[in-house]
Amino acid sequence: MRIAVPLEVKNNEFRVALTPTGVNELVLHGHEVGIQSGAGIGSSIPDEEYEAVGATIVPDADATWEFGEMVMKVKEPIEEEYHRLREDLILFTYLHLASSSETAEALLSAGTTGIAYETVQLKDSSLPLLQPMSEVAGCLAPQLGAHHLLRTRGGRGVMMGGIGGVANAKVVVLGGGVSGKSAANIAVGMGADVTILDTNLNKLREASWQWGGAVQQLASNDLTVREQVREADLVIGSVLIPGARAPKLVPNDLVAEMKSGSVLVDIAIDQGGCFADSHPTTHDDPTFKVHESLFYCVANIPGAVPHTSTYALANATLPYALRIADKGWREAMNEDKPLARGLNTHAGQVTNAAVGESLGKDTITFADLKG
Repeated sequence: MRIAVPLEVKNNEFRVALTPTGVNELVLHGHEVGIQSGAGIGSSIPDEEYEAVGATIVPDADATWEFGEMVMKVKEPIEEEYHRLREDLILFTYLHLASSSETAEALLSAGTTGIAYETVQLKDSSLPLLQPMSEVAGCLAPQLGAHHLLRTRGGRGVMMGGIGGVANAKVVVLGGGVSGKSAANIAVGMGADVTILDTNLNKLREASWQWGGAVQQLASNDLTVREQVREADLVIGSVLIPGARAPKLVPNDLVAEMKSGSVLVDIAIDQGGCFADSHPTTHDDPTFKVHESLFYCVANIPGAVPHTSTYALANATLPYALRIADKGWREAMNEDKPLARGLNTHAGQVTNAAVGESLGKDTITFADLKG
């Protein structure tokens, strides 16, 4: 199979879908790999490192997309890339279609086979291709929150903790999954008083065991969310329903009751965000005010640390890319049910129930596909 990796074009997106290690493995399996010139520069991987392991360096985006039977990306295609989608193409990337009807329509109109990293799901409900970026976003969220809590950045002017005789910052984490636990871990290390809220009591028990009581853990419900958010200096939203839009847990009227200069970081923004007033922002212009609070809703948070993020993501996606390349997507999915759950679109049809429900479209299952 011919695998192509284009340069990412989303605002301040410096990650790349394959590392030289991945190229080397694919070439050893007998596949051809085309890398758009400069695609790895943002992650400190020059073209020469790809060429050294057998990649073809392709001069521009159009030629790169045309080269590939499968295109591997990091972020969903944006408007300037829609014309490159086609019926005989496999696109393997983060798609987040539940929050992007425009991207969904582009894939459906082109008939592209879209396989989404974020809906590949194991039997235990874990998301192996989302997990590494959830870890990165979770680890960054308290750092970003602390930065914007600075008075010079529009925040309350408080430190996370560590100052004798002064109260620590109160950090509330909504969601105790991978990103939520990563956020709590960093926030605790920064000296904050941390509370995790989740509806899953087993996740809360794990949080209690993990930090030996250093993190308060509470069952999530409307009243508890209101009580905790109202008193928070920093709120980190990290809830996730695989494939679907994130639930809105923090309404506008609650933000109006928060402390002046408080900060809300919405890790769930790729899936629509878990605060009512959230809308995607960029690394160039990351925040906006709601009442007297500051919202941080960058839709590609891990892109800020591309070297780390690229290697973490590529380590996870490579085994699946090899299966698709070696066997073709149909046979690979017949043998690998978690991978089959990653199929979001094919031949103009939505193939993931959660995505279809979010978009208001009928779905067809992988088992029902013909051919």
